[in-house]
Amino acid sequence: MSAERKHMDGAGIGSMILLCMVLGLHQVAIKAAAPDIAPILQIALRFGISSFLVSLVMLFGTERYTLRDGTLLPGIFAGLAFSAEFLFVAEGLRYTTASHMSVFLYTAPIFTSLSLHWFLPAERLRRHQWFGVAIAFCGIVLAFAGGSLQNGINPRMLWGDTLGLFGGILWAATTVLIRCTTLSETPPTKTLLYQLVASFIILLCYAVLSGQASRFTMTGIAWVSLLYQGIVVTFAAFLAWFSLLRRYNASQLSVFLFLSPLFGVSFGVFLLHETIDLFFGIGAVLVLAGIALVSKRHLGASRKE
Repeated sequence: MSAERKHMDGAGIGSMILLCMVLGLHQVAIKAAAPDIAPILQIALRFGISSFLVSLVMLFGTERYTLRDGTLLPGIFAGLAFSAEFLFVAEGLRYTTASHMSVFLYTAPIFTSLSLHWFLPAERLRRHQWFGVAIAFCGIVLAFAGGSLQNGINPRMLWGDTLGLFGGILWAATTVLIRCTTLSETPPTKTLLYQLVASFIILLCYAVLSGQASRFTMTGIAWVSLLYQGIVVTFAAFLAWFSLLRRYNASQLSVFLFLSPLFGVSFGVFLLHETIDLFFGIGAVLVLAGIALVSKRHLGASRKE
């Protein structure tokens, strides 16, 4: 059912680094606009903006689209998983910090690699590559959670962290679903539209029913944040992500996503004047080392070819 994907090369690595920078700034944008618009409402509105843009691309594109190509059912499930992921993220941010959310949300590559190891033999990782994944994950935990190891357990924060972990699991589930069904060979615009429309409807309804839609003040920061999220993140970056999924092994792409929270903290320091400590520096080195270990064999193969 699935076409063979190639190993990561220079173009793929460069694309993933740029994509991770965009995704890293995404968390800062939500936080910056949170006093004016509730996170859940921000996410719903950005999906509405992106749905409109993707629909325009499909309308004026050259590819023909139909609901009789076997993608409707997996598309619905992908949309539900995508919606639930961002619902957990938005609600989790009400109880825990953005740093903690980044740690648990970005466990997604671990669950993705583990799932694809069982479902797709072509995506199995070697022992040293699994070791690289473990190093990278330890680095991300150290970078974001190390500074709070001496603090006691906060039940509210623990609940928020749990929601973040659920978000990571659902992110991985969405990736695996796309990779292992007919969505794998579907144009990225159609795959994305399934998720955007479902998320816009579900999250907007949730925002209204939960009373979070009442906090809505369109300040300058709110406009910039919504436009950035709707056009750059959810439209351009997500289309790029699905395009990469059609070209490269998903397990290798997912490992690079460990860079996103590192970029997020860096942007937080620069734009929101947040502080970092030694834990972040050590964790960043571990993340980069893990990524290099996972990619080493494939980069060598690419040079020989």
